[in-house]
Amino acid sequence: MKRALLAICTLMLVTGGCSHKSKPQPASIQPIANGTAIVESSGGKQIGYIGMPLDQPVVVQVNGASGSGVAGAAVNFSGPTGVTFTPASALTDSSGQVTSTVSLGQQAGRYKIVASTPDASGKKLELPLDEIALGYQQTLGAQLNGQYCIRCHDPESTPLRVSNMDNLSVKPHPFTEGDTLNKISDADLIAIISHGGPALNKSAEMPPWGYTLSKSDIAALVSYIRAVADPPYESGGLVYAQK
Repeated sequence: MKRALLAICTLMLVTGGCSHKSKPQPASIQPIANGTAIVESSGGKQIGYIGMPLDQPVVVQVNGASGSGVAGAAVNFSGPTGVTFTPASALTDSSGQVTSTVSLGQQAGRYKIVASTPDASGKKLELPLDEIALGYQQTLGAQLNGQYCIRCHDPESTPLRVSNMDNLSVKPHPFTEGDTLNKISDADLIAIISHGGPALNKSAEMPPWGYTLSKSDIAALVSYIRAVADPPYESGGLVYAQK
Protein backbone atom coordinates (compact mmCIF):
# COMPACT_ATOMS: atom_id res chain seq x y z
CA MET A 1 0.00 0.00 0.00
CA LYS A 2 2.80 2.43 0.94
CA ARG A 3 4.58 1.64 -2.30
CA ALA A 4 1.39 2.38 -4.26
CA LEU A 5 0.94 5.76 -2.55
CA LEU A 6 4.61 6.62 -3.18
CA ALA A 7 4.22 5.73 -6.85
CA ILE A 8 1.10 7.92 -7.17
CA CYS A 9 2.82 10.95 -5.57
CA THR A 10 5.88 10.42 -7.75
CA LEU A 11 3.68 10.38 -10.84
CA MET A 12 1.89 13.55 -9.71
CA LEU A 13 5.21 15.34 -9.17
CA VAL A 14 6.42 14.35 -12.61
CA THR A 15 3.20 15.42 -14.29
CA GLY A 16 2.94 18.64 -12.27
CA GLY A 17 0.00 17.56 -10.09
CA CYS A 18 1.93 18.28 -6.86
CA SER A 19 3.75 21.38 -8.12
CA HIS A 20 2.99 24.88 -6.84
CA LYS A 21 1.88 27.35 -9.45
CA SER A 22 3.58 30.73 -9.31
CA LYS A 23 1.37 33.66 -8.40
CA PRO A 24 0.27 35.66 -11.40
CA GLN A 25 1.99 39.02 -11.70
CA PRO A 26 -0.30 42.03 -11.56
CA ALA A 27 -0.71 43.74 -14.88
CA SER A 28 1.11 47.06 -15.17
CA ILE A 29 -1.05 50.15 -15.14
CA GLN A 30 -1.69 51.42 -18.63
CA PRO A 31 -1.92 55.19 -19.00
CA ILE A 32 -4.84 56.73 -20.83
CA ALA A 33 -2.95 60.04 -21.11
CA ASN A 34 0.63 61.27 -20.91
CA GLY A 35 2.25 64.36 -19.49
CA THR A 36 5.41 66.29 -20.22
CA ALA A 37 6.59 66.80 -16.61
CA ILE A 38 6.17 65.34 -13.14
CA VAL A 39 6.48 67.67 -10.13
CA GLU A 40 6.19 67.47 -6.36
CA SER A 41 3.01 68.75 -4.77
CA SER A 42 3.93 67.82 -1.17
CA GLY A 43 5.65 65.21 0.96
CA GLY A 44 9.34 65.66 0.15
CA LYS A 45 12.09 66.25 2.75
CA GLN A 46 10.14 64.68 5.59
CA ILE A 47 11.77 63.46 8.79
CA GLY A 48 10.42 60.07 9.80
CA TYR A 49 11.45 56.96 11.69
CA ILE A 50 12.87 53.63 10.56
CA GLY A 51 10.22 51.15 9.49
CA MET A 52 7.40 53.64 9.96
CA PRO A 53 5.11 55.53 7.54
CA LEU A 54 5.92 59.18 6.98
CA ASP A 55 3.56 61.58 8.73
CA GLN A 56 2.31 62.97 5.43
CA PRO A 57 1.72 61.13 2.15
CA VAL A 58 3.78 61.96 -0.90
CA VAL A 59 1.74 63.78 -3.53
CA VAL A 60 3.03 64.28 -7.09
CA GLN A 61 1.44 65.86 -10.12
CA VAL A 62 1.81 65.12 -13.81
CA ASN A 63 1.52 68.22 -15.98
CA GLY A 64 0.99 68.68 -19.69
CA ALA A 65 2.68 71.12 -22.04
CA SER A 66 0.40 73.93 -20.84
CA GLY A 67 1.46 73.34 -17.22
CA SER A 68 -1.93 72.07 -16.09
CA GLY A 69 -2.53 68.65 -14.52
CA VAL A 70 -3.13 65.63 -16.75
CA ALA A 71 -5.72 63.06 -15.67
CA GLY A 72 -5.14 59.37 -16.39
CA ALA A 73 -1.32 59.45 -16.51
CA ALA A 74 0.47 56.45 -14.96
CA VAL A 75 2.73 57.17 -11.98
CA ASN A 76 5.08 54.60 -10.45
CA PHE A 77 6.98 54.93 -7.17
CA SER A 78 10.28 53.21 -6.44
CA GLY A 79 12.95 53.38 -3.76
CA PRO A 80 15.70 51.52 -1.91
CA THR A 81 15.16 48.08 -0.41
CA GLY A 82 12.72 48.17 2.49
CA VAL A 83 10.75 51.21 1.34
CA THR A 84 7.09 50.52 0.65
CA PHE A 85 4.48 52.56 -1.20
CA THR A 86 0.69 52.40 -0.91
CA PRO A 87 -0.08 52.44 -3.75
CA ALA A 88 3.16 51.79 -5.63
CA SER A 89 1.51 52.78 -8.93
CA ALA A 90 -1.69 54.54 -9.92
CA LEU A 91 -3.33 56.74 -12.52
CA THR A 92 -3.52 60.46 -11.82
CA ASP A 93 -6.87 61.85 -10.69
CA SER A 94 -8.83 64.67 -12.30
CA SER A 95 -6.33 67.22 -10.95
CA GLY A 96 -3.36 65.29 -12.34
CA GLN A 97 -2.22 64.08 -8.92
CA VAL A 98 -1.34 60.76 -7.29
CA THR A 99 -1.05 60.29 -3.51
CA SER A 100 1.01 57.51 -1.93
CA THR A 101 1.72 56.59 1.69
CA VAL A 102 5.44 55.90 2.11
CA SER A 103 7.02 53.70 4.80
CA LEU A 104 10.79 53.95 5.16
CA GLY A 105 13.18 51.02 5.58
CA GLN A 106 14.91 49.64 8.66
CA GLN A 107 18.16 51.56 8.18
CA ALA A 108 18.61 55.08 9.55
CA GLY A 109 19.64 57.67 6.99
CA ARG A 110 18.46 59.43 3.86
CA TYR A 111 16.26 57.68 1.37
CA LYS A 112 15.96 58.78 -2.23
CA ILE A 113 12.60 57.74 -3.64
CA VAL A 114 11.58 58.27 -7.25
CA ALA A 115 8.20 59.00 -8.81
CA SER A 116 8.10 58.41 -12.55
CA THR A 117 5.69 58.66 -15.46
CA PRO A 118 6.09 57.93 -19.21
CA ASP A 119 5.70 60.71 -21.74
CA ALA A 120 4.00 60.21 -25.10
CA SER A 121 7.18 58.73 -26.61
CA GLY A 122 7.56 56.21 -23.78
CA LYS A 123 10.47 58.06 -22.19
CA LYS A 124 10.42 57.84 -18.40
CA LEU A 125 10.14 61.20 -16.64
CA GLU A 126 11.54 60.97 -13.10
CA LEU A 127 11.12 63.03 -9.95
CA PRO A 128 13.60 62.22 -7.12
CA LEU A 129 12.53 63.01 -3.55
CA ASP A 130 14.61 62.82 -0.37
CA GLU A 131 13.24 61.53 2.94
CA ILE A 132 15.00 60.97 6.28
CA ALA A 133 14.64 57.99 8.62
CA LEU A 134 15.83 58.50 12.20
CA GLY A 135 17.40 55.66 14.17
CA TYR A 136 17.14 55.11 17.92
CA GLN A 137 19.73 57.70 19.01
CA GLN A 138 18.47 60.27 16.51
CA THR A 139 14.87 59.68 17.62
CA LEU A 140 15.92 60.41 21.20
CA GLY A 141 17.58 63.58 19.89
CA ALA A 142 14.35 64.55 18.11
CA GLN A 143 12.41 64.12 21.36
CA LEU A 144 14.93 66.25 23.28
CA ASN A 145 14.79 68.86 20.53
CA GLY A 146 11.01 69.01 20.89
CA GLN A 147 11.30 69.36 24.67
CA TYR A 148 14.17 71.83 25.02
CA CYS A 149 15.37 73.35 21.74
CA ILE A 150 12.72 73.78 19.08
CA ARG A 151 11.01 76.82 20.60
CA CYS A 152 14.09 78.94 19.85
CA HIS A 153 15.65 77.06 16.95
CA ASP A 154 12.53 76.79 14.76
CA PRO A 155 11.14 80.05 13.32
CA GLU A 156 7.73 78.51 12.64
CA SER A 157 5.00 78.63 15.27
CA THR A 158 2.41 75.88 15.56
CA PRO A 159 -0.92 75.60 17.39
CA LEU A 160 0.96 73.77 20.17
CA ARG A 161 4.10 75.94 20.25
CA VAL A 162 4.90 79.61 19.75
CA SER A 163 8.36 80.27 18.34
CA ASN A 164 10.58 82.46 20.49
CA MET A 165 13.11 83.16 17.74
CA ASP A 166 11.84 86.66 16.96
CA ASN A 167 12.31 87.69 20.59
CA LEU A 168 16.05 86.97 20.53
CA SER A 169 18.57 89.59 19.49
CA VAL A 170 20.78 86.93 17.87
CA LYS A 171 18.73 84.48 15.80
CA PRO A 172 19.55 80.82 16.54
CA HIS A 173 20.30 78.52 13.64
CA PRO A 174 17.55 76.02 12.76
CA PHE A 175 18.92 72.50 13.12
CA THR A 176 18.29 71.90 9.41
CA GLU A 177 20.65 74.75 8.48
CA GLY A 178 23.45 72.59 7.22
CA ASP A 179 25.33 75.42 5.50
CA THR A 180 26.31 76.68 8.95
CA LEU A 181 26.06 73.75 11.35
CA ASN A 182 27.91 71.29 9.09
CA LYS A 183 31.03 73.42 9.52
CA ILE A 184 30.96 73.06 13.32
CA SER A 185 32.71 69.98 14.72
CA ASP A 186 30.95 67.50 16.98
CA ALA A 187 33.19 68.60 19.86
CA ASP A 188 32.21 72.25 19.42
CA LEU A 189 28.51 71.39 19.17
CA ILE A 190 28.78 69.41 22.38
CA ALA A 191 30.60 72.31 24.04
CA ILE A 192 28.02 74.93 23.06
CA ILE A 193 25.10 72.71 24.10
CA SER A 194 26.78 71.82 27.39
CA HIS A 195 28.18 75.22 28.37
CA GLY A 196 26.12 77.70 26.39
CA GLY A 197 27.00 80.25 23.70
CA PRO A 198 29.97 81.83 25.53
CA ALA A 199 31.82 78.50 25.28
CA LEU A 200 32.47 79.34 21.61
CA ASN A 201 32.29 83.13 21.92
CA LYS A 202 28.66 83.04 20.80
CA SER A 203 25.60 84.76 22.20
CA ALA A 204 24.89 84.30 25.90
CA GLU A 205 21.22 83.92 24.93
CA MET A 206 22.13 80.29 24.21
CA PRO A 207 21.94 78.81 27.74
CA PRO A 208 24.04 75.92 29.07
CA TRP A 209 22.22 72.60 29.11
CA GLY A 210 24.95 70.49 30.68
CA TYR A 211 23.22 70.56 34.06
CA THR A 212 19.91 69.42 32.57
CA LEU A 213 20.97 66.93 29.91
CA SER A 214 23.27 63.94 30.31
CA LYS A 215 26.26 63.37 28.06
CA SER A 216 24.31 60.70 26.18
CA ASP A 217 21.41 63.13 25.74
CA ILE A 218 23.71 65.74 24.24
CA ALA A 219 25.30 63.13 21.96
CA ALA A 220 21.79 62.20 20.78
CA LEU A 221 21.03 65.85 20.03
CA VAL A 222 24.21 66.13 17.96
CA SER A 223 23.30 62.94 16.09
CA TYR A 224 19.86 64.39 15.34
CA ILE A 225 21.36 67.69 14.12
CA ARG A 226 23.62 65.75 11.76
CA ALA A 227 20.74 63.64 10.48
CA VAL A 228 18.44 66.53 9.52
CA ALA A 229 21.04 68.89 8.06
CA ASP A 230 20.23 70.38 4.66
CA PRO A 231 22.47 70.11 2.70
CA PRO A 232 23.38 66.71 4.19
CA TYR A 233 26.21 66.45 6.68
CA GLU A 234 29.17 64.45 5.47
CA SER A 235 31.45 63.05 8.14
CA GLY A 236 35.15 62.88 7.41
CA GLY A 237 35.43 59.12 7.91
CA LEU A 238 38.66 57.17 7.56
CA VAL A 239 41.37 58.28 5.17
CA TYR A 240 43.50 55.51 3.70
CA ALA A 241 47.06 56.08 2.53
CA GLN A 242 47.63 55.38 -1.12
CA LYS A 243 50.26 52.90 -2.21
